[in-house]
Amino acid sequence: MIENEKLYSNGNENIRIIKIGGHTKTELIQKMNTNKIFLNELAEKLIASDYLEISKEPYMVKVIELTVKDLGFSEGAVTSQLFSKAAKLELELCPLELALYLRLAYLNQTEGYNENQLQNQAPYGSITIASKIFSKDVNFPKGFYLRKIQGDLWLRGYVADEAHVWNSHDRFVFCVTKQ
Repeated sequence: MIENEKLYSNGNENIRIIKIGGHTKTELIQKMNTNKIFLNELAEKLIASDYLEISKEPYMVKVIELTVKDLGFSEGAVTSQLFSKAAKLELELCPLELALYLRLAYLNQTEGYNENQLQNQAPYGSITIASKIFSKDVNFPKGFYLRKIQGDLWLRGYVADEAHVWNSHDRFVFCVTKQ
């Protein structure tokens, strides 16, 4: 059996097909405002950057949500290890714009508030979008994650250096195929 066959089985509830593209940044921000989706300062900075390109033409993306442990790292792993293992499983990094569309599509996310949240760790219940890291500047956002905090939906940017170890229970979204 191929190692990734289990990941792609039709019964995997962690697989979604998302339509992305066809909107402007302004339209997407308006849609998030309409849906009461909040942005942190890092998300605003990444959205305003030239790194976030929004496709003019809509297209479909098949994505899968996996834990670090699902990728074979029961003790956690750094980002480069996660991305390398995902590539071996024929998974791709997501286009940065996917985060905005996924946030708009995933309005029933599980509550992720935990008053005992540790600093410098992915927040409980968060889902990080695996995407290309555009800047080595440790203060510039590396990507987006989705979170629900006390009933409020968030699209948040994050910073992490190359030595950051993601915990085994941290969740990531990867692209299976671009259709």
